[in-house]
Parts: sequence; C-alpha cells; structure tokens
Amino acid sequence: MLLERAEFAELADLAAHREACWQHQREYVLANSPLLRRAWSGQMPPLRLEALAELPLIDKEMLRASQREHPPFGDYLASPPERIARVHRTSGTSGTAMNLALSAADAQQTAVVGARAQSAAGLGPGHRVVHCLNYRLWMGGYTDHATLEATGASVVPFGVGESSLLIRTILELGITAISCTPSYPAVLERTMAEHFPDLRPRDLGLKLGLFGGEPGLDDPSLRARLAATWGFAPRNANYGVSDVFCNFAGQTEQNDDLHFMALDVLHPQLIDPASGNELAWQEGQRGELVLTHLARECQPLVRFRTGDVIVLTGLGRAACGRTAPRFRVVGRSDDMVVVRGINAFPAQVAAVLTREPALSGEYRIVLAAPPPYDVLPVEAELAQGIAPEPGLAEAVAASIKREMGLSARVTLLPFGTLPRTEGKTRRLIRAG
Repeated sequence: MLLERAEFAELADLAAHREACWQHQREYVLANSPLLRRAWSGQMPPLRLEALAELPLIDKEMLRASQREHPPFGDYLASPPERIARVHRTSGTSGTAMNLALSAADAQQTAVVGARAQSAAGLGPGHRVVHCLNYRLWMGGYTDHATLEATGASVVPFGVGESSLLIRTILELGITAISCTPSYPAVLERTMAEHFPDLRPRDLGLKLGLFGGEPGLDDPSLRARLAATWGFAPRNANYGVSDVFCNFAGQTEQNDDLHFMALDVLHPQLIDPASGNELAWQEGQRGELVLTHLARECQPLVRFRTGDVIVLTGLGRAACGRTAPRFRVVGRSDDMVVVRGINAFPAQVAAVLTREPALSGEYRIVLAAPPPYDVLPVEAELAQGIAPEPGLAEAVAASIKREMGLSARVTLLPFGTLPRTEGKTRRLIRAG
C-alpha cells in the first residue's frame, strides 16, 4: 500500500490512493478487530475518510485495558499470531508499557516511512551513522536501525551505555552522523570533560545529529547551541507515536517544521483536546493529533488519540518540493499543566530556558501537590562554570511570564545537578 515517493506526490493523486487504502483497511478491521467493533457498538465505519469523525475516538487506556484482558497483544491484534514477525514494547514513560506486534509488511512499511524522514534530514549513502538508542524491546532501537539502513547509510549499532567506548568508536570508524535522543549529547560532553580532556565535541567530526524520542528540537535556540558545540547540523529526524508508527515525521534540510511523511498509509486529523470535537485541517490550526492506519496488519488503529498537541504550519508543496503537511509539536495533552487557567507545556518552558546563555538548558518541572496551580515550579540548571548572579532566577521567571503569560517560581541549580540520560529524559514530575 506504500506509494513511491509519497511525500512528493501530487495531493490529488495521493487522495485517490488514500481512499483506496481505506476501503481495504475498513473491511479488514471490521472483520478482524474485536476492540474496534466493540468501540463502534455496531456502527459501520464510513466509506470515505472525510467522514471518519463520525466514529468514536480510541485512546491509550483502551489499548492498555485490551492488553490486560487479552494478553499479550490485546484484542486489537487483527492478524493471526503466526503472522507476527517482530515484537517490541513501548518505553512506558507515560504509563504501562505496551506490547507491539509487527508483521513483515508492517515492519517494512515502518522502515520505508521512517527512511523518508531520515533522508529528508540529510542522511543517505556515504554517511556512517552510529545508532545510540536502546536495542532491547523498545521500538526505537532495532526499528530505527532498520529505518537508518533504508536511507542507504552505513549503520553502526551501538545502543546505550559505555559512552567512553562510543567516543573512541566515533573517532576510530570515522562516523559522520549520530542517532540519539536530544539529551544524550550532554552525557557525551560530560564524558569527554572527564575522560578525554583534550577533546572537544566538534573534534569528533560528526556532520549530522539525528534526534528523536524527546521534545525540544523545534526550538531554534537548542539547535543553535548543539550546532555551535558539536559542529553538526542538528535535526529532529525521528518523530513518531510508538503505538501507531515509530517514525513518520521529521525536519528537512530546508525547513525546521516537521514534515508528515506517511500520508499514503496514515490519516491525520485534529481534535479539540477537551471536547474531542474535530477541528478543521488548515494552516494555523492547533489541536491534538489523531491518527488512523490506512494499511496495517497486526494492530490497526482507527481514530487513535496520540496525546500530542500540534500546530499545522504548512499545507501544499514546500520549498523542498514535498507535499507532506508541516507541523510543530506544542506539547502533550497529558503533560499539560494549567496555571491560573493558562495551558503550559514543558516544551514551551524549554524554549525560554535555552535562550538564556547562563543556563545549561537542563530543567524539570516538579509538581509537589495536585492542582490547582497558581505558579509553575521550574528547576533550571546553570551552565558549566557559571555562578548564579543576583536576580537571574527572577529574570528567567520574567521571561517565562512574558513568553507564556504565567507566573513561574524558578530555582537555579548548579551545573550537573540534573540527570543526563541515554534514554528519554523526564521533564515533568508529578510528585503529588
């Protein structure tokens, strides 16, 4: 069901392909997905994609309940078990880890779509890329490895841990690109300072930084800081929702917005996060992203709430020639903190902090009690070698007030206080 170079296809041609895919997928899920039939309560799914809003939404808790009651893959496993070619598990950072099943066709489709995003970021033949995500059950490990290979690049499967060995490996093998989370370069910077004092990050010779798994790369200040320190081009090349698609969007060499690279096999919608009502798919629209598989064998989903709140920034053909819709991620609906009626997301806080040169960019929001909240408690880490100047915390709080319209209580921490992780870094901690 994949369409060759779908991200460049004329939208009219793509629309006809998508409708044909939905006709097949509609019949398939009706026949094979008990969870979806139960959710629809006898309602027949519409014949056309434009009418999908008639169907109820599917959310993560419904999938969790399905896997609890019908282990290990839930009763939305629509294929015979013998068709499962590969098993993964979500990271579990937002709740119970989910078991993910892929058929051979699902896995191949995932690699091709992800390769569109990585290729758009600049990766391809001639590059030697080291992949530094968890190779165990997490989808981001082996699946992203396959995606990187599909670009034509040479892939070095390193995984997580042993940062000193990674630095030596990059130098010895002449590696030109790194695939990791955006917080991992800080781990490598500390390792170099401790064990390779004569080396600077840019001495490693990396030309391309390919990131995913955490928010933040939409912020120009963070990318500028990474580029200045490492000498590579930093790009968010790996945006995905594990339950749906490991990687289906990324930044390009010409545009900092995320490009939706899976329009031939994945149908996006926007809804109001509070009411669930559908919003118009138009430039400037902000809402929660809802996704529907148009071609999936093992665990097909229809109208799945991703929890990601996005803003559509461009439709039609982009400067790079792609017709893929462009968007930016505002935050997650489950990470949203309401402060005196104002919705706040960690990514917005990060955008303010990374513009302050006296800060390292590491931060966390610790909510010690349940809502309501009058003030946003932010712990921000000082940059290396910087002592806290009088009034700095107040100045940062004033910047948050100016940018986000809410009051913040900023606590400054010495450099190195907050954990640097090789996996996903938690920015919002609900202790209460």
